Amino acid sequence: MIRVITIEREYGSGGGVIAEMLATRLGWKLWDQLLTQEIARRMDCDCRAVEKHEEREDPAYYRLLKAFMRGSFEGSLNAPRLKMVDTDCVRDITQKLVPEIARTGNCVIVGRGSAYYLCGRPDIFHVFIYAPLHERVRRLQATGKSAKEAEELAETVDLDRADFIKRYFKVDWPGRHCFHLMVNSAVGDELAVGIILDAVKRYGSQES
Repeated sequence: MIRVITIEREYGSGGGVIAEMLATRLGWKLWDQLLTQEIARRMDCDCRAVEKHEEREDPAYYRLLKAFMRGSFEGSLNAPRLKMVDTDCVRDITQKLVPEIARTGNCVIVGRGSAYYLCGRPDIFHVFIYAPLHERVRRLQATGKSAKEAEELAETVDLDRADFIKRYFKVDWPGRHCFHLMVNSAVGDELAVGIILDAVKRYGSQES
């Protein structure tokens, strides 16, 4: 029986909206922004600090700085007081938190590597949402982005996600073997939700 759905998505494909619609239809808890908030709570920091390091690698200069601090006596003394927030520490918290959330069941989890942390579990259904570039640009423009900004974001954010997944999971993003279903959101959000719900129902009855 499927108790959890994870949603991995191309940037601008509407994966977050579709995940919210799924959670509403199922009456399940949505872990999207709520997941960021819980990570920030556990790290005792602001949500904006966490958002800067979710699903992306730290810049090379930052990794060099961190390596220097770890290797120096002064740095090792000062690092705890500085409460440095970086991809490694956000990832460490997420790695512990996502399985905890999955154990509670009846939830939809968006991104943050959840599909890869939970890959292979029989009670979890993994979905990847994608869309043609022009559709992602259209969606991003609908949120107030300019055409130029929308195109740049659609072309670059997923490169950061790919680097993150490659580094921490040794998978070439998206890693199709991790997913039960891949849906083109250009068919429309309502239809995409219907396709996912039907697939989850059929897959769940097959497993049982």
